[in-house]
This record gives sequence, structure tokens and C-alpha cells, in this order.
Amino acid sequence: MIPVTRTISIREDEMQVQFVRASGPGGQNVNKVSTAVQLRFDVGNSPSLPDDVRTRLIRLAGRRITQDGILILDARRFRTQERNREDAIERLKELIRKAVERPKPRKETKPSRAAQEKRIESKKQRSRTKQMRRASTDRD
Repeated sequence: MIPVTRTISIREDEMQVQFVRASGPGGQNVNKVSTAVQLRFDVGNSPSLPDDVRTRLIRLAGRRITQDGILILDARRFRTQERNREDAIERLKELIRKAVERPKPRKETKPSRAAQEKRIESKKQRSRTKQMRRASTDRD
């Protein structure tokens, strides 16, 4: 079990880790060793995630999530498989922690009377400016 928060833990069998060849640091090893990690996590069918967290995670993941609800994270920052694997898992945990936070509900507010009057006055001024331009071109 991988602890994410006090209430959420992910089982290791819910993730698939695949090693692929990476570009970047590694010297000659880049051409020989598959050090980059591709972590796949099935968000849509994970029993570890509550429904509200699941929907926020899907929204946060953006283009990293497939049509089937599988989150794909690539980690290729380090030269070793193990460090890239740890990096991918840490990034998944961080993404889930962000999804756990409930967004603060927006309080509806009204602009003050002074702000409304200022807005109307600026619109009137803009209108007068345009009318002045129009009047000068009509005479020509």
C-alpha cells in the first residue's frame, strides 16, 4: 500500500509500471537501457478513490488521461529506473493530494455603486469620443 493522505492509500497492483527508453541524461546508457518510467493508473475503476476525488483528479489530469480513464505519467528526469519510478509515484501522489482539496465555493458579490457609476461614466465618455469622430467624417 502506498499512503497518499491519511484516508487514501493506493494498492501497488492498481498501478502498472513500464520501463521505456528515454532521451536526456544518461550518456551512452540512453541507447542501451530503458530507464524512463511510464506509470499507468486506472482512475475510473480505482476502488481507493472516493467519487468526488476521482472527478477532480480526472479534471486535473487534463491530457494525461485517456478516454478509458487511465492516467499516464512519464518520468524520465533521472538516470536510473528506480529514481524515475519513485518520481512517477510521487507525482501521482501529489496529483491525488491536489484532487483531495475541495475547491472553495465562490461567493457571489455585487459591484459597489461607485464602481457601477464609474463604469457607466467611462462608457459614456467612450461614446462621446466616438460620436465626435463620426461627426467630423460626416461633414467631409
